[in-house]
Amino acid sequence: MKKLLTLFSLFMFCSGIFAQETNTGSTSSAGASGVPNESAIIAIDTVNTADKYVKIILFSDKSWDYLDLDKPVIDDEEMYADWDTRKIHMQGTPIDSLPDEIDLRLIDSTIHYCMPLDSIKINSTYKYRHGRPHRGIDLKLNRGDTVRAAFDGVVRIAEYSRETGGYGNLIVIRHCNGLETYYAHLSRHLVSSGEIVKAGEPIGIGGSTGRSTGPHLHFETRYQGHAFDPERVFDFTDGVIRDSILDLKKNYFDIRSHYGQTDAEYAAAIAAKYIRIKSGDTLGAIARRNGTTVRNLCALNGIRSTTLLRIGRSLRVR
Repeated sequence: MKKLLTLFSLFMFCSGIFAQETNTGSTSSAGASGVPNESAIIAIDTVNTADKYVKIILFSDKSWDYLDLDKPVIDDEEMYADWDTRKIHMQGTPIDSLPDEIDLRLIDSTIHYCMPLDSIKINSTYKYRHGRPHRGIDLKLNRGDTVRAAFDGVVRIAEYSRETGGYGNLIVIRHCNGLETYYAHLSRHLVSSGEIVKAGEPIGIGGSTGRSTGPHLHFETRYQGHAFDPERVFDFTDGVIRDSILDLKKNYFDIRSHYGQTDAEYAAAIAAKYIRIKSGDTLGAIARRNGTTVRNLCALNGIRSTTLLRIGRSLRVR
């Protein structure tokens, strides 16, 4: 039911602040030509409220009404279990205590999704990189590009990550199914901790903060604090979700487990051998000690023969 205009909205109307002149009158108010009569009621402006999912529409007949933007329904009991706005990675359930398989519902008639970027090109995947686990996927972007929430949820972290430093400006969103998504290296945040967001809502602006060699979005998917390959959720090439339900297996939390990998390939990855780089080590010396070649070491670790070896880092030798 429409109400009388407040003094503020009446002043706006009388001052001629007209916008979005969309015809909201019935077809009976139009003439034979289909053009609305002067008496047709039209929306002339919108006014924000304290709730970003509720706006007020102002009409030309000096009345107003609420516009409901479908605020996501949040299950407080599940959403805020182990809630922590200071620690980036939630403690969660230890991997050994998780079921062997979890049916993780991603979308249904009420749960939607959105790709985090409008245009997506993969720079780096979920894998060991330079001897260290890269627990996400790097997506190319330009400075200033809009980053969007992948699913409905609540922002748990929105800060510069001093805990690790590498993430730079980071946003972590918790979703109703227990999934969390990470958006790192942003130039700035558009949302705050505790804020409810919808799938597709702008949450940040792309940048290159933290440990980053250039503008990109580092995107992670984690369940109960444990990271797994985001490509198990999204087909980044075609820009779609892979399925409505993800069959999340315990071994997926292994950095050596990748989407599209065969059982034989995973078994080979498990059999891989790593060594810790020590003072004085060179690729040639490591290759000789482990019965391999420098070329093979470079291929296994995604490095070059001129790459500087850092003491204490892991290096795959088989």
